[in-house]
Amino acid sequence: MKILIRVKPRAKTAGVEKLEGENYIVSVTEPPIEGRANKEVIEILADYFKVSKSKVSIIKGETGRIKMIDIED
Repeated sequence: MKILIRVKPRAKTAGVEKLEGENYIVSVTEPPIEGRANKEVIEILADYFKVSKSKVSIIKGETGRIKMIDIED
């Protein structure tokens, strides 16, 4: 499954907010430095969709706030 997310780094609380369709907002507490925010995005989405972290990967947007994510079933 492919989803489109918008990342909010340095948020007070981490979490996932579902928008319309396959669009989500993912709030992370880590800053976007040295991939720390991306790592937390993967952890949060794996927990949200109840899959292992190895099944979640960033396809596009590694350095941006808008990312295309692939989640294997």
